[in-house]
Amino acid sequence: MKNSKRNVSLAARINVIRASVMGANDGIVSVAGIVIGVAGAHASSYAIFLAGFAGMLAGTISMAMGEWVSVSTQRDSEKRAVIREQAALKENYAGEFNFIKNKYQKTGISSELAHKATQEMLSKDPLSVATRERYGFNPKEQTSAIAAAIASMISFPIGSLLPLIAITSINISYRIIATVGAVTVALLITGGAAAVLGNANKGKAMLRNVVSGLLTMLITYLIGSVFA
Repeated sequence: MKNSKRNVSLAARINVIRASVMGANDGIVSVAGIVIGVAGAHASSYAIFLAGFAGMLAGTISMAMGEWVSVSTQRDSEKRAVIREQAALKENYAGEFNFIKNKYQKTGISSELAHKATQEMLSKDPLSVATRERYGFNPKEQTSAIAAAIASMISFPIGSLLPLIAITSINISYRIIATVGAVTVALLITGGAAAVLGNANKGKAMLRNVVSGLLTMLITYLIGSVFA
């Protein structure tokens, strides 16, 4: 029971950390794109700050609401899946048993061992086991939509501050290159963190993150330059 609670708690914490990392990353890229674009139009520092601040506020609300809707929708889908599996176990237990047994057999274990494993696991917590094997999630691991939304609401403006401060506080002659440099370093960090959370290749994730950020800034700068 204690291990189950720890696993649920760990899953919830990882989800909040994921939302925080992605929120910070989006804050960096979004606001960097805005301020670089406005700077490309040779606007004043005040105009750049105002545009970046407005983007930060809009992005903060958008990210929080988006995270809340996304996680809430996921939880609703999971609840429906649990209800379906509950009915399936009640109406066709043998069918669900055979489904799980066959799934275990496909991993390479013998029919006898698969039968014993299925029998033992279903005897302890049939609904959780059957749901996990058929739908790929544990119904006991509840993701908090509110916690994810709050994490995004906090991390997005924190990420936004870096490009906003860099471009408004540095000398006009160097502000764009300095902002690009600061954003690149920040994106390397968030890309690496996202890779660790997702068990992905860290180098590829960091490179992909930096390239997407640089492309965003380049495109918005070119568009801004048109209106200079």
